[in-house]
Amino acid sequence: MKEQTEVGKLKEGRYVVVEDEPCRIVSIATSKPGKHGAAKSRIDCIGIFDGVKRSIVQPVSAKTYVPVVERKMAQVISIAGTTVQFMDVKDFDMFELNVTEEQAAGLEPGKEIPYISSLGKKKLE
Repeated sequence: MKEQTEVGKLKEGRYVVVEDEPCRIVSIATSKPGKHGAAKSRIDCIGIFDGVKRSIVQPVSAKTYVPVVERKMAQVISIAGTTVQFMDVKDFDMFELNVTEEQAAGLEPGKEIPYISSLGKKKLE
């Protein structure tokens, strides 16, 4: 899910959708209005799930999308190498995630862990 908002209302530390990827805003630089146009904002952000740095330049009055980022809890069901099967604690939704070796070492079946969900993607915190 994503919601629409104005670029001028965005703040550092919040989220924005850039290239269909939810990103955390790192910095915002706003130029003042010039003789022939409106003020522009340069937004530098980093993808939540892929870690890629992105930036956009848009007028302050332009509309953009803000992703709905949810923090949830999941229970570990099974571990097979680096693929871990989880079950959401609230809605009992089953899903699998590929994790790193060190993340898998810290997990055990039955343990509850926090994860982030946004725009159909999931990641361990």
